[in-house]
Amino acid sequence: MKKFIETIKNIFSIEELRQRIIYTLGFLLIYRLGSYVVLPGINPAALAKAQTDGGGILQLINIFAGGAFSRASIFALGIMPYISASIILQLLTMALPYFQRLQREGESGRKKINQYTRYLTVVITAMQAVGYLSTQVTDKAGAVVDQSQFWYVQSIVILVTGTMFVMWLGEKITDKGIGNGISLIIMIGIVARLPFAFGSEFASRLESEGGGLIMFLVELAVLLMVVIGCILLVQGTRRIPIHFAKRIVGNRQYGGQRNYIPLKVNASGVMPIIFAQAIVMIPIQLAGFASGSDGEVNWFVREFGNHYGIWYNIFTALLIVVFTYFYTAITVNPNMMAEEMKRNEGYIPGIKPGKKTAEYIDQVMSRITLPGALMLALVAVLPAIVINFGVSNEFAQFYGGTSILILVGVVLDTLQQIKSYLLMRHYDGLLKSGRIKGRTSSGMQASAQY
Repeated sequence: MKKFIETIKNIFSIEELRQRIIYTLGFLLIYRLGSYVVLPGINPAALAKAQTDGGGILQLINIFAGGAFSRASIFALGIMPYISASIILQLLTMALPYFQRLQREGESGRKKINQYTRYLTVVITAMQAVGYLSTQVTDKAGAVVDQSQFWYVQSIVILVTGTMFVMWLGEKITDKGIGNGISLIIMIGIVARLPFAFGSEFASRLESEGGGLIMFLVELAVLLMVVIGCILLVQGTRRIPIHFAKRIVGNRQYGGQRNYIPLKVNASGVMPIIFAQAIVMIPIQLAGFASGSDGEVNWFVREFGNHYGIWYNIFTALLIVVFTYFYTAITVNPNMMAEEMKRNEGYIPGIKPGKKTAEYIDQVMSRITLPGALMLALVAVLPAIVINFGVSNEFAQFYGGTSILILVGVVLDTLQQIKSYLLMRHYDGLLKSGRIKGRTSSGMQASAQY
């Protein structure tokens, strides 16, 4: 405890770090206040009364937006359109030569890609705003005071502006604050739900048939083990040793050092879970439209429409494994890594440079991706498992899925940046060892979307 207090004092004794933390907290406060500002012309009481749990991707969007989605806030669509635009541009960068050239141009190319991402964000937000107003607001009885054409246009403009403002906040946090701004905005929306979920679960366990305080402590112990498992999943790497050939230039020797390639066990981050939950909703919606007298279709809608049912989670887990391999394949390029090593006269001991090196990296990546994919699938279906043991729906969301992975990843990244500032000023790090394992790996970094 004494070391923790001393570390906090060290953090606020560094003027630059102190200002960055204050900027970050200020921008996040603005975002949270804005998430409670309801669109003009909407009756919040009537909307809350008619609101139902959409489940699936709608529930995921509401979690990312910190509840603003269900409140019809000016930030209702949150940062999700920007994330969608970033994913599309990332895929285009790997598929189209024009975007590949932009990526190789360095800083100027990245600025152009970022500009295209912003334009695409506006288009996606406008389309999502139309769908959001039609399916989540206007269909609720008494939610909208006056459904005029002007109100529709006004609401669409406000939603687009709100998303662009949230994107601007994220960029400002990255530039002037601490940590990745977009990730912190998503994380603060998730964390905002934690006190309510924690309090409701605690109250339910103290009821006559709730199991008592012992059961609540058991839940916390299980949650702690899940967090530890997620940290291992996020931090896990397989290091491939690299040797660089010696070169004599004049009287100086270059190269000859040993290094390594850190290949992440989970190189795809949370994207497979997001993709799987979005894809699995499509056949369910189509079957729901076709359901009628056909008993088989009704069975499909009933079984796969239950987000905590066995068939829905088995199908989702299989999709997560498939998307993990797919996303890893498009984010980690063994051929490019092998070419880069060959250009710098590096080689893996016992492996020929060039094609053989690429095949070896691809083989290792395929082997370590399997346990990573299986563990990612397990984390995704954990909420459905713990609900069957009596855990409430709100509290179960923190036992797995995207929520816990984003929380772990963002916290580790932010702690790593704070630790870097402390070490630059010759202070101890945040941990007793002064090192957050897995985040300070040097060497040739494998390209991966976190």
